[in-house]
Amino acid sequence: MNRELHSKVTTNHLRRLAYLYVRQSTLRQVFENSESTKRQYALRERAVALGWPLDRVVVVDSDLGQSGADSDRQGFQKLVAAVGMGEVGIVLGLEVSRLARSSADWHRLLEICALTETLILDEDGLYDPGHFNDRLLLGLKGTMSEAELHVLRARLIGGQRAKASRGELELRLPVGLVYGPDGKVGLDPDQQVQGTVRSFFETFRRAGSATATVRSFREQGLLFPRRLRTGPRMGELIWSPLLHWRALRILSNPRYAGAFAYGRTATRRLVGGKTTARRLPREEWHTLILDAHPGYISWADYEENLRRLQENAQANGSERRKSPPREGPALLQGLVICGRCGERMTVRYYQHRGGPIPEYVCQRDGIANARPICQRVRGSDLDRAVGDLLVETVSPLALEVALAVQDELQTRAEEADRLRRQQVERARYEAELAQRRYLRVDPDNRLVADSLEADWNAKLRALAAAQEEYERRREAEGLFVDGRQRTQIMALAVDFPRLWRDPSTPQRERKRMLRLLVEDVTLVKGEAITCYLRFKGGASRTLSVPAPLSLAEQRKTDAAVIRAIDVLLDDHTDEEVAAILNERGLRTSQGIPFTRLRVGALRHAHGLADRFSRLRVEGKLTLAEMAARLDVCTATVKQWRDYGLLVAYVYNDKGECLFDPPQDDLPVKGKWKRPHRQTLRAAHG
Repeated sequence: MNRELHSKVTTNHLRRLAYLYVRQSTLRQVFENSESTKRQYALRERAVALGWPLDRVVVVDSDLGQSGADSDRQGFQKLVAAVGMGEVGIVLGLEVSRLARSSADWHRLLEICALTETLILDEDGLYDPGHFNDRLLLGLKGTMSEAELHVLRARLIGGQRAKASRGELELRLPVGLVYGPDGKVGLDPDQQVQGTVRSFFETFRRAGSATATVRSFREQGLLFPRRLRTGPRMGELIWSPLLHWRALRILSNPRYAGAFAYGRTATRRLVGGKTTARRLPREEWHTLILDAHPGYISWADYEENLRRLQENAQANGSERRKSPPREGPALLQGLVICGRCGERMTVRYYQHRGGPIPEYVCQRDGIANARPICQRVRGSDLDRAVGDLLVETVSPLALEVALAVQDELQTRAEEADRLRRQQVERARYEAELAQRRYLRVDPDNRLVADSLEADWNAKLRALAAAQEEYERRREAEGLFVDGRQRTQIMALAVDFPRLWRDPSTPQRERKRMLRLLVEDVTLVKGEAITCYLRFKGGASRTLSVPAPLSLAEQRKTDAAVIRAIDVLLDDHTDEEVAAILNERGLRTSQGIPFTRLRVGALRHAHGLADRFSRLRVEGKLTLAEMAARLDVCTATVKQWRDYGLLVAYVYNDKGECLFDPPQDDLPVKGKWKRPHRQTLRAAHG
């Protein structure tokens, strides 16, 4: 050890600790480049030679396997904190690149070391950051270390891009594609994997959305393959339920279309050392080579899938363009355009008579600028008119369409049955493999034999479950159609209008059939609803639908019912009028039966006189007036009414009456008070 080195080390430095920082960039380097790790640990002897006891040398090696460009290294943060607290007399590192690959981290460490009079030692010598020459040399070394990392990365990335430009770069392949012995990409030799991937793309083509595809796989009990990327079972093929995010990733991967693509994402480092990746548009991809290897779909199918995904996403985005057919009753959902402003019209539902009623609303500009909405159209009558037009348009082709649909349904059922049968075959193979492993083991080796026997039993249970599920699905779907059922289907296929109006036909299927023919629908609301339909291929039709009644008009009772109530009130009370109307089959504007209260409400609303007022106009007397005219009590009047001596008219549902005035030739008052028994008998007949 020369004199210059000892001259920089003072007793002040020796009173503090010596920190040795050990780091390797990757775990692979830790295991394979062991010599570098040994050289770093050997720096403890340099610290001992400078005067530090071995027990005063602190080794910081918690950052092994971590890049020097990361700013979140726990070991480095611990070192900087100790230096800042004045606990460190010297920092040891094999070279500057071991301490930091970032100029920001390196110069921050130098600044703190200069303030706390901490020395820095590497394989080349000892430095005092407080001295200008040493500080200048250390700064230059840090800059060169950072530049070295950039040069190394540039060389590696340049080599990757050169191979990618030729389509020779080996990238991680999605499930369904594998590298062959010659290094070329081909389809997975597992026929079940191939069949499942093809079924996935066919289901998406039929369903129109990733969510519907995942739902179809779940309803049919189909599993989807995937390969483990990490862990001791890395590369092993496993089967699990299909997830929505995985479906989106499969649909957006060009490798399934036989294309080699490189540079589809751009990675950016965030504060804290984390990274984020964003997808780049296709024109910014580094390399795109079509027909580079076999695929499951064509490039045209791939672009069509992306277009459909884009439309589905825009249904929830700012532009709200076309959306996939959904389960709601709105037949024109996602196809309606406002004839006034040209914006897409959204669908809203409200409850009426116990069911949802669709309403097409143009409200985007109104919401954005706090203005009244452009127009709103009730959709029930409009949907019915468009459906009738569709039935009229496709009726000549009904038989051909029905036969094609029947064949497609049969093909789909057979494909799903084949995939489920392959799942049973795979479970049977795994059970037989577990059996062979168990039979080959030494019976005396009970530890291994017990484990293999348990694995065999588990595989047998999985086989039984798969077989049971296959039989249940097969029986539930009714895969094979007998002659009688085929005859019924053919008879139904000819009658396309009945098929369209069949209540068991899901509304979502009607929307799909409509989209096969109609491009969009433009609505203009005036005295009537004018509907312009643009069909696929450019043809157009115009419909005029009567404007729907307002809410007040919908709740307004028919004038004929009001006239009937007016006539009935001449001879009947409110409750009697309600009973007669119900017997005639008449209902209120809400479609419910009449009651006494509803008749009374209509009478008040339309200014109809009640039965009491009508009888008073005819000169009928009340109970009190009749008792005063006859000079008797009201009980006597009721008694004579019951005996039929007085003519009474019931005017309400409580049984209260009005009376005809008595005649001028009345008997003497006494006889009226005590009628003779013979008179009472005569009154009763």
